[in-house]
This record gives sequence, structure tokens and C-alpha cells, in this order.
Amino acid sequence: MIERTFIQKNYNKMEMENYLSKKLERAGFSKLEIIKTPLVTRIVLHVARPGLAIGKSGSTIKQLTETLRVKYEIDNPQIEIQEIKTPNLNAKILAEKMSSMIERGFAWRSVSYRTVKDIMSAGAQGVELVFKGKLAGKGGRKRKQRVAMGYMKKIGDQAKYVDTAKTAAYPKAGAIGIKLSIIHPDVVFPDKIDVKKVIAEFKGVKEEAKEQEEVAETKTEEKKADAKTETKETKEVVAKETKDEKKEEVKEDKKTEEKKEGLLEKIVDKVEDVVEEIKEDVEKVVDKVEDLIEGKDDKKEEAKKAEEKK
Repeated sequence: MIERTFIQKNYNKMEMENYLSKKLERAGFSKLEIIKTPLVTRIVLHVARPGLAIGKSGSTIKQLTETLRVKYEIDNPQIEIQEIKTPNLNAKILAEKMSSMIERGFAWRSVSYRTVKDIMSAGAQGVELVFKGKLAGKGGRKRKQRVAMGYMKKIGDQAKYVDTAKTAAYPKAGAIGIKLSIIHPDVVFPDKIDVKKVIAEFKGVKEEAKEQEEVAETKTEEKKADAKTETKETKEVVAKETKDEKKEEVKEDKKTEEKKEGLLEKIVDKVEDVVEEIKEDVEKVVDKVEDLIEGKDDKKEEAKKAEEKK
């Protein structure tokens, strides 16, 4: 049957808690959490003094993992130590502490009042401590003593919000049962809720939300206006930049045209100089040719004159 598996699991967990509470008594063991994952089984130990739970170079954790794997048949256990931030508000740790102090010879009355005072100073809403057994010492009858302070819930569904712990001390005179109940400072009971106050807070939250929405809307409008002004400014800046660029382009075009005209004038001047030089050379050649022709004519005339003389 399926019920047997659940019962067996809870029984194994109870045995593991008893084993760990004895093994980690000095470390202030409070509770155990088992979280199963596909690869490993995480075992979270809530402890008041993590250094004592870890041991020298992790020796205590190694020993605990081995015993949990072999004795309780847990597949691939992985122990994690989690420190309890406020041990003075943990019922189990305080009950075990009181039992050990009573067994060492401390008076139950001084232990009880000191513990209640420490719990209330830690910020608890209420405390109830009950001792039952051989409180009178050797030869005395058993009796019950209750020490309470603050607010406490004992019955009904709201009693589940109370942190309770039970243990027993075994001094020489006889056994003493200890029951400790603590209401933590963050617990809110339904009968302690003020409806008018809650409604007022709800209205205040609504008004704050409306104010925040209005502020957000004003901020968005301001951003839009800033964006519009920025766009106008950017457009003006862009127009100015384009105008300046066009002016610079016109100036550059003028400079290039002036350069071109200057180059043309230089080329024309050079061409004219070359043409004049060519003209001078041609005239010289013409003069030479004419001189040659005149020389030939003179020679012919001289030849005719010589023949006529003959």
C-alpha cells in the first residue's frame, strides 16, 4: 500500500532526527530538511553553531554522510549546514539547553526565568514554559510549574503558528519534563488584525499608487516635451550645418574655378611664348634662305659678265 511508504519515510526521518540531535547536541541541532533532486539528496541541517557541526576540516560532515548513506540507505547524500540567526527564538535549541543545564546541577527556577527573559528580549510576542516532575528535590512529590510572559495561543487552528518543543531532563532527584512554546515576532494572528487599520493602509497604498502614477505621467510628459525641444534644436542645428556645408562647397568650387582659370592663363601664356619663339625661328630661316638666293643671283650675274668680257 502507498500509505506504508509514506509512514516508512516519516519513520526514517524521525530516526535520522533523533540520531542527528544526539550527534550534534553541542552544535545546537534544531531541525532537518530533505530535498530530493535527480542527482543528489540534499540534507539541510539547521544548527546554532556551524563550526562544531562541520568539524575539523569537515570530518564530522564526512562521517555523517557515510552513516546516512549506509544506515538509512539514502542515495548520494549531500549535507548542507545552515546557521540559525536567532537561536534565542528557537524552541528546540532552548529546551535542550535547559535540560542539559538542569542535568549539570543548575536550579530549574533560575534556568526558567533567565530563559524566559532572554526570549522576550530577543523580540518574541509571548512565551510559555512548563516544568513537570520532581521539582522539589529528593523526597518531594512531583508537581507542575508554569512560567509565562506575553501573548500565547493554546488551542484552535492558530496554535500551529506557535513554535513548541518538548524534552526531558534526568537529574539525580528524578525526571523533569520541559515544554517550551514561543510566538515569533513576525507572526500575525487573524484575531489581532485591525480591519479599520488595514482598510486605512489599503487606502493609503492606493493614494500612493495614484500619486506615483501622476508623477510618472508628469515625468513622461516632461520627457516628451524635452524630446520635442531637442528635435527642434537638432533640426535647427542640422539646417545650420547644411547651410555651412553648402557655403563651404560653393567656396571650394570658386577656388577650384579660380585655380582652373589661373592654369589656363598660364598655359595660354606658355603657348604664346612658344609661338613667338617659333615665329622668330621661321623668320631667321626665311632670312637665311633669302640670303642664299641673293648669293646665287650675284654669282650668276658675275658669270654672265665674265662671259661677255670674253
